[in-house]
Amino acid sequence: MREIIHIQAGQCGNQIGQKFWETISAEHDKLFSSTFISLIAVLVDLEPATMDAIRANPYGALFRPDNFVFAQSGAGNAWAKGYYTEGAELVESILDVVRKEAENTDCLQGFQLAHSLGGGTGSGLGSLLLSKIREEYPDRMLSTYSVVPSPKVSDTVVEPYNAVLTVHQLVENCDATFCIDNEALYDICFRTLKLTNPGYGDLNQLVSAVMSGVSTSLRFPGQLNADLRKLCVNMVPFPRLHFFMVGFAPLTAFGSQQYRNMTVPELTAQMFDARNMMAACDPRHGRYLTVATIFRGRLSTKEVENQMLAVQQKNSSYFVEWIPNGVKSSLCDIPPVGLKMSGTFIGNTTAIQELFKRVNEQFTAMFRRKAFLHWYTGEGMDEMEFTEAESNMNDLVSEYQQYQEATAEDEMDEDEEYLGEEMPLEE
Repeated sequence: MREIIHIQAGQCGNQIGQKFWETISAEHDKLFSSTFISLIAVLVDLEPATMDAIRANPYGALFRPDNFVFAQSGAGNAWAKGYYTEGAELVESILDVVRKEAENTDCLQGFQLAHSLGGGTGSGLGSLLLSKIREEYPDRMLSTYSVVPSPKVSDTVVEPYNAVLTVHQLVENCDATFCIDNEALYDICFRTLKLTNPGYGDLNQLVSAVMSGVSTSLRFPGQLNADLRKLCVNMVPFPRLHFFMVGFAPLTAFGSQQYRNMTVPELTAQMFDARNMMAACDPRHGRYLTVATIFRGRLSTKEVENQMLAVQQKNSSYFVEWIPNGVKSSLCDIPPVGLKMSGTFIGNTTAIQELFKRVNEQFTAMFRRKAFLHWYTGEGMDEMEFTEAESNMNDLVSEYQQYQEATAEDEMDEDEEYLGEEMPLEE
């Protein structure tokens, strides 16, 4: 047993997490305690409302009561409250629960955190938890499902501040970040699923499909298995560039499901389709460093391998040529509920810089005027932290751009260093 401790923080993280547990409990066809298969849940928030809603849900019984850790005050959408004040008071209680769960595992593989970058708890307390867990379990894998602010769907004015401060932490303290964004999810609901009025339930259903896909090989046996560490070894060519774009197939409008007979080529085509990506940036604007695909269902390994090869040959201009076999596939025999076969797509593409650029522009527009800053400095934050986070994000964008333009023939000079290897900022 190689367990993963799953932490969901804040309202958004708990809603996504709730849907994820519903999805996988349907796959395992029975209700069980939260320590099942290889996933253990810890639920965290700075206010009780979300927790009460989860407890009242029919699936509330999945979670061990001791693993609900919450405060009363809330983070009021401010990263500083989640990281420095309210969150800092709660973090030890959360770590106690995490330690207790970690001690009960046979062989802890790592942690996954579901959170949003825009609110106060998911971003501030989420960041604090990541740095504490990294400190205490430096050799375990650490991945996050991060809901990134989208250009058109904004919940709070200070979202850009919270997001940039969190990305600053994610770059340093995390092994893999699966980027999800509400706008892209809405687009999939409107365009592909033909839903006229999608709610958060529909969006979370999409996210949980991807989460269930990524965790498949931890939960079921397969012909070609992949765990979190294997995934990261194959997906992350440089430590800082670990922000992934995700997709899921098949996605079909409810009315046309019966007319569609899924095949591996069709599944592959939809997985690589730009309209199918759950982050609002276009992979055609960049190049893939690496890709992982997770197929589920009774499929021929040979057919999957051939399809992956065909995709790379046909679209060679969209893959960097200095990583020759950039696609990793894994297969699991057991399909999701109600489907014969499915595919989960994870791409490490340089196009993800669009997402960071967008947030950074919004950040700079407000920070130049020092708008809303007193809500952060009042909690004990320093303006320097904003400047550092901003420059770290700018560096990240430059690194993606640098590797996008790099060719196989590029010779590195003896004294030239790639951006990723610069000296770390001093604390």
